[in-house]
This record gives sequence, C-alpha cells and structure tokens, in this order.
Amino acid sequence: MKKFLVLFLGVMILFSYALAAKEEKDPLLLKVKPAKLTPLKKEALAWLDENMPELSKINEKIWRLAELAMEEYESAEVLASYLEKKGFKVERGVAGMPTAFVAVYGSGEPVIGILAEYDALPGLSQEAVPNQKPLEEGEPGHGCGHNIFGTASTAAAVALKEVMARKGLSGTIKLFGCPAEETVVGKVFMARDGVFDGLSLCIQWHPSSENSVSLASGNAMNQFEVEFFGKTAHSAGDPWEGRSALDAVELTNIGLNYLREHLKPTARIHYIIQEGGGAPNVVPDYARAWYYVRDIDREHVDKDYERVLKIIEAASLMTETTYKIKFISGVHNMLPNRPGCEVVYSNLMLIGPPKFSAEDQAFAKEIQKNLGVEEKGLKTKIESFKLPERSWGSGSTDVAEVSWLAPTTDLGIVFKPVGTPGHHWSAVACGGMSIGHKSMLTAAKVMVASGLDFLTHPEIIQKMRKEWVEKKKGKEYKSPLPPDLKPPVKPKKK
Repeated sequence: MKKFLVLFLGVMILFSYALAAKEEKDPLLLKVKPAKLTPLKKEALAWLDENMPELSKINEKIWRLAELAMEEYESAEVLASYLEKKGFKVERGVAGMPTAFVAVYGSGEPVIGILAEYDALPGLSQEAVPNQKPLEEGEPGHGCGHNIFGTASTAAAVALKEVMARKGLSGTIKLFGCPAEETVVGKVFMARDGVFDGLSLCIQWHPSSENSVSLASGNAMNQFEVEFFGKTAHSAGDPWEGRSALDAVELTNIGLNYLREHLKPTARIHYIIQEGGGAPNVVPDYARAWYYVRDIDREHVDKDYERVLKIIEAASLMTETTYKIKFISGVHNMLPNRPGCEVVYSNLMLIGPPKFSAEDQAFAKEIQKNLGVEEKGLKTKIESFKLPERSWGSGSTDVAEVSWLAPTTDLGIVFKPVGTPGHHWSAVACGGMSIGHKSMLTAAKVMVASGLDFLTHPEIIQKMRKEWVEKKKGKEYKSPLPPDLKPPVKPKKK
C-alpha cells in the first residue's frame, strides 16, 4: 500500500510539472497576480454581503417579470427605483426608449460606466426546477441570465457609491440601464444619441458557463428586414398574371448563398423568412425576410452589405416586384482592453468563483442528466487569462458600440451547467434560484473591487485609454444607424 501511495504521488508530481511546463510554453497565456484586498474593498464586499437578501429579491423579481426586448417597463423600473432610493439621480427614457435609463452618482473624474441589461427571450418560461416545466406556457424567460446581469451591475454601482460616500472619494458613477440586448438594439441607439459620451472607462459582465475574463473581439453586423410587394393570382388558373413576392425572397436567398463563396472567411450571412404567403394555390403578393450580415469590422460589413443590396435589387428585377428595406440595427466589432481586463482578472482571482453548494451541483447535474449531457455540474475554477487565438469572433454584441466610445472590460461568471445550451430553459431554471443569486453576488464583488482599483489608481485608466486610442487607429466612432432611424419602441402592456 505504501509503495502504491509513493508511486501515485510521484505520478501526480510529474503530471503537475508537465502541466506547468505546458502553460509556460503557451504563448497566449498571460500571467496576472491576484489583486490586493484593500480596506476599501473589504468595506464594499461587506456591504454586498449584508444586502444580499434584498439583492436576491430584486434578482428573483426581474426573473419572474421576464419582459422581452423593448417591453422591460417593470424590470427597468425595479432597478431605477432601487438606485434612486440609494442616492442616484436617475434619468428615464433616454435615447427615445422608455425602458432605457441612466443613474448617476458623484461628480468629476474619473467617470466610471457600468452596463446593466434586463431583457428576456421569447418562449422560455420555466420554473426553477431541473426539468422542463414552464411557469406559463409560451411566455418569455431569462435564458441568457439578464436578470442576474442587471441586478449584479446595479449592486456593484451601489456598493461603489456607498464606499465613495463614506470615504469622501471623488469621481462619477454612471449605471446604464440598457434595454433590448437580445435584439442588438439598445446600446446602439444610446451610443448614437451620445448617452455614453464622456466616460473614462466602462465595466461590463455577462452570465456564463465559465468564470473568465475575455480579450476576444466579435463581429460587426448589420441586421435588416426586406419586404417584397408583388401581385396576387391563382397559382393554377392564371399564374402568369401574378408576380410572386415569395419568389423574390427565394431568389435573394439563392443569390446570397452563391455570394458566400466570394466573401472572405470572416463573413457570415444568416436569414429567416418571416412571411411567405397564405396558401400554395395563391401567388403571394407579399413576403418578408430578416437578414444578418456580419464581418470582422465595419469596413468589411459595409462592403458586404453593398453586395447584398445588389442581390436584393436583382431579385426584384427578375420577379417584377418592388421592395422596401427596413434597417433594424448595426454594430461595430468589439475593442477588447487588456490593461482593464487584467485588473478585472486580478480581482476575479481575489474574489474567487461562486461558492456553489452540494445542492446547487446536484441541481445542475440533474439538468445535464435530463439533457443527455455529461454530468459535470457547474464549473468551480477560474479559466486561464489568455490572448485570443484569433482577433475576431462569430458573435455580435451592442456592447461593441460602448467599446468604441470608452475602454471597456469583460467578465463572465458561471450561472449555468457545463455543456448546456444558451438561450435555453435550463439557463432560466438556474437563474431563478440559489445558483443565479450566487453568480450575481460574485459578479458584483468582482466589479466593485475592480471599480475601486480604477477609482484609486488613475495610472490604470491612463494605460487603458492609451491602448484604446491605439486600437482605434485614428478612427472616430460613427453610428451604423441612419440618422433618422427611430428605436423600435413597444407600448407598455395594460
């Protein structure tokens, strides 16, 4: 037995050395030391712990409201009212969107922005149980954890304010209530209207399946709808009298699929047909489709978009239909900021990952079992801090607009089990119970600790802004939106 233990320990030591050597050789790996636990941070973290019961109630309330993009009237008000109660001055309805707001505390430099989101996804209503069980069939649910997102960001802003007020620290905190992230809309209109102007930096996070800080970018994008207008006729009796709007949509899509061969590998084009007629025996006089055009940056998207518009025009000519383009939104590629993210990562190491209980892990594993996924539970480690393997990503986010207006950080905290899908009922289930609450608290702690470092170390902000200026390469922010385009506001439900 003793020999076996010695052999086992020897193997483990060799494995540790091999792993360490592998990490040493990884050219993408970045070494960052844990941040220091200062008295200011201790005070902020204590405030968060003391106020956890109220913060959990806010988190659960927004989880239950589960309002869709541009319909987050009650969710936005929950956060705005709480911030007002805690001493922030709140401006509602910014950038022409009733569910967007800005909450401000303090004065002078630095001006620290914090992003909050709170929109849900359609059809994902779910109870906080590990098997699919809608709260209300067909209704929305927080499949991306935005209830946790908004609550954690708000908690971090208030905790930061509390320390500033008690210690007489100068500076300004701006909490941005950002609607409609799921439709990639809210921050784009806010950016166009100057809502983010004047920030020294911006802190943002997102619920995840990993505890990590990312330096990855993301694709720039245009999204738009195309309506085709034709002429109806009997599909069998006199089809020659008709002009099919559906044919125009299909010819557009065929053209786009042929275009893919001649676009660079960074480009992506996706579409769905929203309306294509009512019956096969009637030539459809109306059809509508929704398109995304993505690429590595705005310049590439603009060029791709010009070619897409030519295909739409050609489809109209071929079918003798007319068309109308409704531009919905556009975003830039994300500008990651290494100096800022290093600070966030150092504070993630200081705070540590969420402290999930055995019951939390059992809940997660039950979800994985029901989905046929390996039962690994929730991740409990912090991922390595690395340079990305490529400078672009497949997704797009309206956070990118903020990153072009101020150095912006990125943080992910675990709220869903390993290997489970995003935008899924299983994520909704986790967000409405202790797993979601613990994710929220951890994110808030990392953000407030980082915020205090930014607030008390101006040299960090100088480094962040220096890199940010270099990455912009002399380009100033220009909104992808047409100047006269209004946000797709939805009326408040009665």
